[in-house]
Amino acid sequence: MTTDPLASTHDTAPDDAAPAHPARRWAAHVETIHDTIACRVGRAVPARVDAAARLIILDTLGCAFAGRTAPEIVALERQATILEPGMFRFPGGKGIGIRPAMQILAIGPTWHEACEGHAFAHGRPGIAVLAALLPLAIARDASLGALIEAFVTGYEVGARAGGWLRVAPGLHVDGNWPALGVAAGVGRLLGLDPAQIVRAIDIAACQLPYSLYLPIRTGRNVRNGYLAHSAALGLDSALAAQAGFDAPGDALAHYAEHHCRADIRPLPPAASDLLLQAYLKPFAAVRHVHYGAIAARRIRERLHGDTTRIRRITLAVYEEASIYCDNPRPQTLLAAQFSLTFGVAAMLRHGALDAASYQPSSFHDAELRRLETQVTVVIDPQLTRGNQRGARLQVEIDGGAPLTEEVSADDPALLLSADQTATKFIRHLAADGVSEEAAKAFFRTVQEDGGGLACRSLWALLAGSPG
Repeated sequence: MTTDPLASTHDTAPDDAAPAHPARRWAAHVETIHDTIACRVGRAVPARVDAAARLIILDTLGCAFAGRTAPEIVALERQATILEPGMFRFPGGKGIGIRPAMQILAIGPTWHEACEGHAFAHGRPGIAVLAALLPLAIARDASLGALIEAFVTGYEVGARAGGWLRVAPGLHVDGNWPALGVAAGVGRLLGLDPAQIVRAIDIAACQLPYSLYLPIRTGRNVRNGYLAHSAALGLDSALAAQAGFDAPGDALAHYAEHHCRADIRPLPPAASDLLLQAYLKPFAAVRHVHYGAIAARRIRERLHGDTTRIRRITLAVYEEASIYCDNPRPQTLLAAQFSLTFGVAAMLRHGALDAASYQPSSFHDAELRRLETQVTVVIDPQLTRGNQRGARLQVEIDGGAPLTEEVSADDPALLLSADQTATKFIRHLAADGVSEEAAKAFFRTVQEDGGGLACRSLWALLAGSPG
């Protein structure tokens, strides 16, 4: 999930159809973004949205903790304790400032690609928003309720921005439109009024950068840093708006017209809750890999874990998945997360696709690699024509009939229950040295608190863990 190198599935207007005044052409889209803010500021978050937001926040934090153990992130945090010390502390860590804390919270969730996502946005609207909000909320001694309100506002703006401002071929979304959601969310936490939040978004729109898809093709983990740029830009834009900086009111329309592959279709109504359409991943891989992985797990169960008789594997998927995840025989963690063939082979071999799947003992397993050579990926024309997600996996074995499994976009295995999210959260925090008791207490408190608890007190439940 998260990238669209060809932007082939959305309607865009031909270049020669551009009107003289982009502000008129995109007026309805801009108005929806503005109304999305106006209808949420000063109003309570609906109960269903509040509950869903808490799970996304918890899952994102869990993924951040799992990623924090990577040597590169350890080194970043170590540098921050010297260059930018401050009041924010990860469990077992030294004090660092808001900005390096934000950087780590934005990079960590993407490390194993087990983080949240949103199909309409074609990205993950929540990571950069939470990364910017949490350290700021702790510094301001804001309540959990205020954090959730700000998170929901940022998520709703970001999800709509992602569905509208589609990136051009060869680009990656993480360093782009998520900054708009961050600007909205931080603006809400700072207590800005709707007009000021709109100005923060316009300030960010004037500075949206390009980020390349190339690192995924080559397996380079610089891609994991893209959301940190979005978090920083959104934070800076909200602070600038609060300070009185100004920006053109047609910045969003200008960007849509000239600098992306903007979708001309109407955005979802401002009052609709796109956050409820977010998904949490059961596996540590891009979402497009999940469908084949689920099918592979079911075939593994039918084979009772014995893969030695497998001789040919055919995976039929929608075209978009083959574009995103055409990385056969990957040699790096990132390339494997975006590999249809690796996902199928890893699930057939080990029955799991998680952070441990990318450890050397699993990653270079001889049987896994043998299985991967047997995988052929083909395009399913029916799924592609219907703009539907799903997969059909057929496995041919010695001495038996072929085994077939089909997985559709509404398969229950794609969804995580609250209990499964808690298990995933506790497992991820344990990887970072947080005790099970502390992790459970934190998860339970976030789920059950009425919103009045101070984020500073909440974070202390984890920061006091020995690490």
